[in-house]
Amino acid sequence: MSVLGRGTTALDRLRDRYDSEPYVCAECGYRDESPGWEAVTTGTRVVYRRECEGCGARTVRACRLGPGDAR
Repeated sequence: MSVLGRGTTALDRLRDRYDSEPYVCAECGYRDESPGWEAVTTGTRVVYRRECEGCGARTVRACRLGPGDAR
């Protein structure tokens, strides 16, 4: 899990931002204040995933990396 303020890259900072916002499940309305986004990368995409503790629904946010995007 992400620790606020530890981000050294833009992707770390993006996960920190996701973790700093309360998570509200779109399916059941469950609200979770704790960090919990998991980041997985393929080299061309970064996918942030989170599973609702209330109903098990999954939320996915993805970023595509292209030439010139990574600095």
